[in-house]
Amino acid sequence: MRLPALLIIAALLSGCVYKIDVEQGNFVTTDLVEKLKPGMTKNQVKLLLGTPLLTDVFHADRWDYYFDNAKRGKKVAHKRLTVLFKDDKLVSFTGDANPPLPPPTRLSPEPAPAAPAPPAPAQAPPPPK
Repeated sequence: MRLPALLIIAALLSGCVYKIDVEQGNFVTTDLVEKLKPGMTKNQVKLLLGTPLLTDVFHADRWDYYFDNAKRGKKVAHKRLTVLFKDDKLVSFTGDANPPLPPPTRLSPEPAPAAPAPPAPAQAPPPPK
C-alpha cells in the first residue's frame, strides 16, 4: 500500500521543475543611447556601450547589441540596438534600449555624527620648591 502512494507522490513532485531567470547580452539603457553622437569612433562607442554581442566578419561596420531576459522560462524582454559605422566613425543607430536603471538606494541609515572629542585633561600646577 505504501509503495503506490510513494510512487504517486514522486510522480507529482517530479513535475515541479525550477526554471532559473536568465539575462543574456548587453544591458544598453536609453540614457546611454542618448549619449551616442554621429562621428564617434568605434573605441568611443565601445567605451560607452561595451563590447557588442555580435560582430559580423562580413559586415565589419555593423555592431549588434542584443539583450534577452527570461523569467521562469518565459521571455520577458528582447531588445536590439544596431550601430552602423563608416570609415570607423559612427553614422547611425537603430533599435530599442532598456529604460534607465533607478538610482541606488541606501541600505543603512545615515551614520550618526561623531561625538565631540573629550576635553584635554587639566594640567596640574607644578609642585612647590
